[in-house]
Amino acid sequence: MAGFDALRARSAVLFANEAFYRAFVDRDYARMAALWARLHPVLCLHPGWPPLAGRADVLASWKRLLSGSGLDLQMHRPQVHFVGETAFVVCYERVGRDWLVASNVFAFEDGAWRLVFHQAGPAPAPPPDSDADEDPARPN
Repeated sequence: MAGFDALRARSAVLFANEAFYRAFVDRDYARMAALWARLHPVLCLHPGWPPLAGRADVLASWKRLLSGSGLDLQMHRPQVHFVGETAFVVCYERVGRDWLVASNVFAFEDGAWRLVFHQAGPAPAPPPDSDADEDPARPN
């Protein structure tokens, strides 16, 4: 990326990461599909599922997940790390009273940051500086 502007890239990646969680919470398959890369290989590891590789299998999993009942899912404390034109976002997910830690990897494709990898699994503890007993319905 000629003229890489780290601050602008960080904001764009955080925006893409937020859009991923918004599509998830809103159960919006069309927005979810638009976020995943078309040119790069994609992988997804949902908790308790076998690894999924390839856009068709990954999107089929999201179609299945988003067609079910909604989750009370909240994303917390995203941290962005760059390796060239790849951005890694590590964050926490709160589902009800349970905490997961997630990795979302984005690649710069056709002028936008697109998901190429998502993995979530149980967190050993809530994120630092969180109130694990707070009401999950209360906005951050």
